Amino acid sequence: MALPTEPDDPGAEQPFMSHIIELRDRLIWMLMGVGVALVVTFPFANGIYTYVATPLIAKLPQGSHMIATQVISPFMAPFKLALVAAVFLAMPWLLYQLWAFVAPGLYRHEKRLAVPLLASSVVLFYVGMVFAYYLVFPLIFGFMAATTPAGVSMMTDITAYLDFVLALFFAFGVAFEVPVATILLVAIGVTTPEALAAKRPYIIVGAFVVGMVLTPPDVFSQTMLAIPMWLLFELGLFFSRILVRDRAAREAAETTPPPPAGGGGGVPPSGTGAGRALAPGAPAGAGAAHSLHDDEHESHLDRVDAEHLARRATPDPVEDKIRRANQLLELENPFAARQLLYQVLEEGDAQQRVVARNILNQIDS
Repeated sequence: MALPTEPDDPGAEQPFMSHIIELRDRLIWMLMGVGVALVVTFPFANGIYTYVATPLIAKLPQGSHMIATQVISPFMAPFKLALVAAVFLAMPWLLYQLWAFVAPGLYRHEKRLAVPLLASSVVLFYVGMVFAYYLVFPLIFGFMAATTPAGVSMMTDITAYLDFVLALFFAFGVAFEVPVATILLVAIGVTTPEALAAKRPYIIVGAFVVGMVLTPPDVFSQTMLAIPMWLLFELGLFFSRILVRDRAAREAAETTPPPPAGGGGGVPPSGTGAGRALAPGAPAGAGAAHSLHDDEHESHLDRVDAEHLARRATPDPVEDKIRRANQLLELENPFAARQLLYQVLEEGDAQQRVVARNILNQIDS
């Protein structure tokens, strides 16, 4: 029996497998972090649930209380809330593991944008939850208690209440991500600040529609969500304009050619012998000086040609990447071409970066 032959490129699968192994290790560390946080939060599970249920308990009619309709609900509802609290507590650790996995594949300009957006998205999500707990929940539960029909005792099941408040926490947390979403849309080129500003009336109407869906059918609570969403949109629009202005200034600085080393123009200064005819009656040594300048000029041109030939003999790796990117585009592989062009933006000079940006614009169009 013939032995199995080795593959032509035994290392071809290694990068992919190494990524899978690293992802597995990061997920294990993330689960361990949540487990440690759960050990901290589980002893306080009942207290955490009482704290979360306080907005409803404060609005219940006199003599009413929350109930558990299932046998295991008194244990499972606080445990579920303790697990969610453990995830929130371990969020910095989870974000660190996520960043450690993703960061090696990002370019420098992507890292500069990703870090503040990631941190601000987490902070805004927590701000949305706090806003829902302290401002929206009292309005919702007060409205529900006031509209309870006569003869009906309002006694909410603890599991149903937990599912309701977790859904609202998530909804308000996502709603408060409007600035991050606005900046991302502008950063990746989907839209511009001017286009978003032109659509402001539609965005305001959409904010009130979202507020109507997520809150009880009263104008006050609907406005409590719609106005913050609108203000957050304006905040994202403000920072997106700063982002576009800084990017335009940086690109202008990169594409502006440097001034000549001598600081002067191309016209030789008056009094030099190069390129100037001899005037009648010039001294006898003027022709020799003119010939000397011609010889120096010819030798300078020879040196320039030699340097040019030397550069052509030594291929530029950045130019090679541009050439390969064009070949990949001819083979209809824009993804691989885009990756090479991103490397050119990091490694090339000003002229090469201009070429790479032009090709990227052609790909996007």
